[in-house]
Amino acid sequence: MTFTPHGKHLIAGNWVGGDSKFTSEPAHGSAYEFSVGTPDHIDQAVTAAEEAFWSFGYSSRKDRAAFLNAIADEIEARGDAITEIGTQETGLPKARLQGERGRTTGQLRLFADHILGGDYLDRRHDEAMPERAPLPRSDLKMIGRPIGPVAVFGASNFPLAFSTAGGDTAAALAAGCPVVVKGHSGHPGTGEIVAEAIQAAIVKCDMHPGVFSLVQGGNLEVGQALVQHSLIKAVGFTGSLGGGRALFDLCARRAEPIPFFGELGSINPMFILPAAAKARGADIGTGWAGSLTMGVGQFCTNPGIVVILKDQADAFATAAAKALEKTAAQTMLTDGIASAFRKGQSRIAASSGVQAVLTTTCDGRDATPFLYQTTAAQWLTNKDLGEEVFGPLGLIVLADDVQQMRSVAHALQGQLTCTLQMDASDKDAAKSLMPILERKAGRILANGFPTGVEVSEAMVHGGPYPASTNFGATSVGTMSIRRFIRPVCYQDIPLGLLPD
Repeated sequence: MTFTPHGKHLIAGNWVGGDSKFTSEPAHGSAYEFSVGTPDHIDQAVTAAEEAFWSFGYSSRKDRAAFLNAIADEIEARGDAITEIGTQETGLPKARLQGERGRTTGQLRLFADHILGGDYLDRRHDEAMPERAPLPRSDLKMIGRPIGPVAVFGASNFPLAFSTAGGDTAAALAAGCPVVVKGHSGHPGTGEIVAEAIQAAIVKCDMHPGVFSLVQGGNLEVGQALVQHSLIKAVGFTGSLGGGRALFDLCARRAEPIPFFGELGSINPMFILPAAAKARGADIGTGWAGSLTMGVGQFCTNPGIVVILKDQADAFATAAAKALEKTAAQTMLTDGIASAFRKGQSRIAASSGVQAVLTTTCDGRDATPFLYQTTAAQWLTNKDLGEEVFGPLGLIVLADDVQQMRSVAHALQGQLTCTLQMDASDKDAAKSLMPILERKAGRILANGFPTGVEVSEAMVHGGPYPASTNFGATSVGTMSIRRFIRPVCYQDIPLGLLPD
């Protein structure tokens, strides 16, 4: 199947154009024109979503599960076309997009199965105690209820799994909340064809057409209008710290403040403890290099910093540099991301006390890895060294001892992940770090690498700010559905009036 975008917005079942256009900037292949979203488009979409909520928000879990499965079916039916335009727009290889498509449809099907069980609703019941003294107790029942229309922002680095029908959209729909997606201008054609798949599922399942809309980007005004619309009740966002924080502040300044579930990135530090460094430092270095360069380093779980004792770093650093040196140039997702990567690399290279281990190039959108080294003492005095560089750049931090490793851990900002590379005799050192890392990250790993996030029941993809704006939530896994419901208590309400 070959797909040529028509460049319009999908608003409540209708494809709607506009006077203003923007042109896509594909990594290769043809560029296309797309309608620029406007506040009027947003108002139409959100108003339709509110209308849809009165049926969709009170639909059965069985019907919503069937809808999620239908979306997955329709995406799979368009698989070849999605891969074709996705590779053109992003430069990602076919295998990556095919795998990401499988993750997207897999999480839709997982959420469908999960809501049928009802555990996400956190149902509770305190039976009436009419004879209790000195005061009787009423019958109390509690259940989670959907909150209303949800805004979702497409992510640059995952055109499928974190965008139009990605995790935020799947979670909101599973909860019973209509969705308005602000498409990402880095892959508008990919977003459009996925929107077509969702629309086909809406028709197949006889859902209200306002249950989903896609408004393409093109300027900042459309995103601002979306988060400030009075009918939007929550926002899901994956992207940069600067962009996410600006939208978070807009949500907080609304007449009715709403939750902003922003996943904003991380440096994902890895601590190599002494016994592990001595026994297998070179192997860890090689493995880390592969994780660092996966997807051209454009994963929010990219392990950008390694902390290791300075007298044990040689084998690790040599093996990592050797593996990175062999990595061919890869195409970054957008011109803007490539430009930001070059600025971040220049900032690290110019920092006092930082030495280059491996320097290469970033020409246009094509990048190869960079590797730098500094001391823990220098890292602790320079906050810039703890800022994310989105791309294939690693920084080795040399500590004098485990106590200084702990000092680095204490100084970390909130992270999506922290990793311990450890052997059995490192148990005491690891135990001393664990309380610190628990306060810093949403996921802690032992003897692995953080790239690759399992969509499952127990996964947490979030963490303290600035990793995310809500440390009690996750944007991956079935617990993500709970972001879009709120608890309601029913006191002495007759059974016939209670939710299903």
